[in-house]
Amino acid sequence: MIGAVLAGGRSRRFGGDKLLVRIDGKPLILHTIERVELARGVDEIVVISSRENADMIEALGYDVLVDTLMIGPIGGIYTALSLGDAFVVAGDMPLILPEFIDFIIDRFLEAKKPACVPRWANGYLEPLHAAYSQDFLPLLREKIEEGNYAINRAVRESDACYVDIEELPEEWRESFFNVNTRGDVEKLKGRNV
Repeated sequence: MIGAVLAGGRSRRFGGDKLLVRIDGKPLILHTIERVELARGVDEIVVISSRENADMIEALGYDVLVDTLMIGPIGGIYTALSLGDAFVVAGDMPLILPEFIDFIIDRFLEAKKPACVPRWANGYLEPLHAAYSQDFLPLLREKIEEGNYAINRAVRESDACYVDIEELPEEWRESFFNVNTRGDVEKLKGRNV
């Protein structure tokens, strides 16, 4: 199982490259990567990056695969799955919990479905904290060729496995925290990131 960390976003709301903003002395994306590395179900880390970020990410010491599609998360997931089954996470999720990653991977392996995605009671999906099979590639390819880049729609149209978030330990919910603004960075200061 690949741990695919997506690093292709443009950080428009943040106003700069948020993935390299330092929190407790190291870049934001490194906090995410290091936590994913702690998951027992992840065999290797690959960062899916824009061409612009590739050199900076490689300098951190990780394998980088360039997302040449640059059509949002669906392109990053598509790129990651070219390497094999993957647990996919956004690079701006520094509080991701290794035990939650392992829970999702275990459910994914048991269910043998094309995707295993956390879902809130209101139906909202967390597709950038999920496991995907290479079997999901044909559907993604079809959606991309149609110009439909909504990953949630692709997940819903597949025979996905869902993890109901409200049935999980409440402390696992911090795993979904992602940095969008400089205020979000401030919220992390003083926490054990």
